[in-house]
Amino acid sequence: MTTQEVKRKLAAILSADVKGYSRLMEESEVETLKILSAYFQIMTNLIQKHQGKVVNIAGDNLLADFQSVVDAVQCGLEIQKELGAKNAELAEDRRVEFRIGINLGDVIREGENIYGDGVNMAERVQSLADGGGICISGSAHEQVENKVAVNFEYLGEHIVKNITRPVRVYRVITQPGIAYEMDKKLEFPEKPSIAVLPFANMSGDPEQEYFSDGITEDLITDLYKISGLFVIARHSAFTYKGKAVKVQEVGRELGVRYVLEGSVRKAGSRLRITAQLVDTLMGGHLWAERYDRDLKDVFALQDEVTQKIVESLAVRLTKREEDRLARKYTDNLEAYDLVLRGLELYFRLTQEANVNAREIFQKVIDLDPQYALAHSRLGWTYLRGWSLGWTQSRDSLERASELAQRAIALDDSLSDGHALLAETYLWKKQHDDAIAEAEKAVILDPSNAERMVDLGNILDWAGRPEEGIGWIKKGMRFNPICPVAYLFMLGHAYFLTEQYAEAIATLTKAVDRQPDFWPSRFLLAGCYLHMGQQEKLLVEIEIIKRLIPSLVDEAWKRLPYKDQRQADRFLDALRGMRLKI
Repeated sequence: MTTQEVKRKLAAILSADVKGYSRLMEESEVETLKILSAYFQIMTNLIQKHQGKVVNIAGDNLLADFQSVVDAVQCGLEIQKELGAKNAELAEDRRVEFRIGINLGDVIREGENIYGDGVNMAERVQSLADGGGICISGSAHEQVENKVAVNFEYLGEHIVKNITRPVRVYRVITQPGIAYEMDKKLEFPEKPSIAVLPFANMSGDPEQEYFSDGITEDLITDLYKISGLFVIARHSAFTYKGKAVKVQEVGRELGVRYVLEGSVRKAGSRLRITAQLVDTLMGGHLWAERYDRDLKDVFALQDEVTQKIVESLAVRLTKREEDRLARKYTDNLEAYDLVLRGLELYFRLTQEANVNAREIFQKVIDLDPQYALAHSRLGWTYLRGWSLGWTQSRDSLERASELAQRAIALDDSLSDGHALLAETYLWKKQHDDAIAEAEKAVILDPSNAERMVDLGNILDWAGRPEEGIGWIKKGMRFNPICPVAYLFMLGHAYFLTEQYAEAIATLTKAVDRQPDFWPSRFLLAGCYLHMGQQEKLLVEIEIIKRLIPSLVDEAWKRLPYKDQRQADRFLDALRGMRLKI
């Protein structure tokens, strides 16, 4: 091949192969090839429909080339939908399920063929996908995020064959309503139940996204305080961000009767908010309003929307709830705006963003030293640095404790401060104090899933996992599209109560969603050890060895168990696994 024949280009590559192909061929070669031929024709037609080109089909593998990552992902989604419908007509053991991987990278073209790292990466990412599923690389994710109506779950960095650098991988979640137990229909609670969907940013400036998200966050936070309401957690509500959804479907997926949706337009000193409350069962609007105000009236505007919800759902407020809803966190608009920016960074869950959020919250305190929420949020950045091991200095834990106490001194009705203080007590192994503060936080925010799960988690460490299970499960109902952390906490509680089968089922869900979160895998290995499932144990050990090459007993002594015997169960499992490494 001469230099002139080599052409390089940036391309979106789709790679697909069949899960369990060898088994299918061994059981019925003729039938498998017949189905495969029909499926390849469907895939080829869809690839052409989405302006792509089939480069090669060999055995069970298909390679296609697109000019746009968006086209590649949309094509992949349509392929899996079409093939899923076809597979539903077949016996379960005869279904031909494709795994799809998509990458944006540099490729070399020679005639009709393409090869190079861009292709290799797509094939490696494809190998991480489930049958009927799609995974994409980090480079593809950067191009397609917020441009297609799906969610993406970060699976971490993976070392893959023939690629020198770690590969960031994301799983494409095709349905927004992937709840913890979606096989169970979520019934409407007895209380009026509501989900506040992320308000759309209508400012024409993507940089203003933090502000519309902040307005949504504030409304959810205010509703948390009302004992007569059942309020879906922010995490579940925000999985619908940027998607065209039907409120009836949201109601079914989250198990709520009402949905609040709206938009925010911020231009200079003017603010326009539209909001509508929809009955997901009947399909009608209970009310819809448009508010045009000065930016300085943002707090009064939020109060009006909250009051409208309360009136429409005929919820009776207690005197304490009325007082809390009337209380303002700050009158300083610049400080308020910075808090919203800081929260956006904090929710990114990265070390760099955590540091940046800390700097912003400190600026807020400089602007308004009486802003209680700024103190507690600053404290959470210190606690996150400590609990995730980003810093080993105990000064971070002490600083978080000081800020929690300062926040409570400024506003004892703020659940955020009590929750933060509870966590700092936990890490100091002052378990009774931790439980007391966590219980105060739950009382103050009776619909806040985070407060419930935090209490359950603290009870686990305090040697009361039977109670912990109840609180964690209750939190999951308020946050049905639950974070992986919830699954880990529930799996931990099952492990502590020696309910190993339940622990395995729960932790398997956790590692399916976040394969590189090694604590889940470590607990799972511990369950296999206690259950005597040697083959599965050895598989987990090999994965753990890749994720963390060296495990140190000292790391486990830091865990906040009240009963050292519980920590010893971890250490015994660890030593038991080491014997097999």
